Amino acid sequence: MIKATETKLKGCFILEPEIHYDERGYFFEIHNHKAFCEAIAQEVNFVQDNISFSKKGVLRGLHYQKGEHAQAKLVSVLHGKVQDVVVDLRKNSETFGQHLSLELSGENKKLLFVPKGFAHGFLTLSETARLFYKCDNYYNKDSEGSIMYSDESLGIDWKMEKDQIILSNKDNLEK
Repeated sequence: MIKATETKLKGCFILEPEIHYDERGYFFEIHNHKAFCEAIAQEVNFVQDNISFSKKGVLRGLHYQKGEHAQAKLVSVLHGKVQDVVVDLRKNSETFGQHLSLELSGENKKLLFVPKGFAHGFLTLSETARLFYKCDNYYNKDSEGSIMYSDESLGIDWKMEKDQIILSNKDNLEK
C-alpha cells in the first residue's frame, strides 16, 4: 500500500509507503510496479536505477533530459537528508516555470515522482546523503540540459548560504 499526494505541480506526486515496524527495525517496498501505477493513475516503466552519494553542501542540478530522452524519476533518500527541488519545464503546463521544494530523508522515507518535462536537483543538508532514483528512460549525454540553481526568476530558497554550496564544474553555470 502506498499513499500518493499530487503536488501543486500537476503529475508530480509525493509518495508515502506503508512502513512495517517491529523490534528488529522496519520494512517497506520502495517500488511495487502495480501499486505505484495505481497510486499515480498512470503507467510508468522504469528502466534505469541510479544512486548518488554526496557530502553536506553538495548541490546537484538542476538537470533535465530533452526530447525523446526525457525522463520521469522516482526519487528517494536511503540515508541522510536532502532538499529536493523540481521545476516544471512543460511549456503547455499551467505551472510552467514553477518549482516545488521538499525535504526527503532516510527518516521520513517519502518518495517523489517527477514526471517527464521537469528539471530536478537536490542539496545535501546532512553530513552525507545517499539518494536512490529510478528513471523511465536511459540517460543520453547529448540530450542533457541544466538550469542554474540560483536563477533569480525561479526564486528557490535553498536553505543554505551560497558560500556553503558545493557545485561541480558542470553545475556552476556562472563560470
